[in-house]
Amino acid sequence: MTSFRYDKENLFKEFKIAKEKDEKNKKITYDNRIQFFRDHITLKKKSPEIYEFVDVNFEKLLEMWLAPNPRDAFYMKFFGMTYAQKKAQEEAEFSEQPKIKKVDVENTTTIQ
Repeated sequence: MTSFRYDKENLFKEFKIAKEKDEKNKKITYDNRIQFFRDHITLKKKSPEIYEFVDVNFEKLLEMWLAPNPRDAFYMKFFGMTYAQKKAQEEAEFSEQPKIKKVDVENTTTIQ
């Protein structure tokens, strides 16, 4: 039994390394990030105690990263629309907001 325990920071560091390896390629690839999730799925089954301080569903994350477009898969899961659709919605909402008129407070006079 090991005394090592994963925490959020360790997982983020490992994921960042996997991402950097993927980004070294000229072609868009997620191979190292996918392997990161596969390794953690296996390790969590073998030694669940080292994950006692984190609550991560590696299986669901792997499923997202295996999609043809992982970003769209995440947006579909959480927003019910693709990334482009969500951005278009946000732009439309932003353009509908009333414009706030800027007032130069230094050059205004006070009426008493």
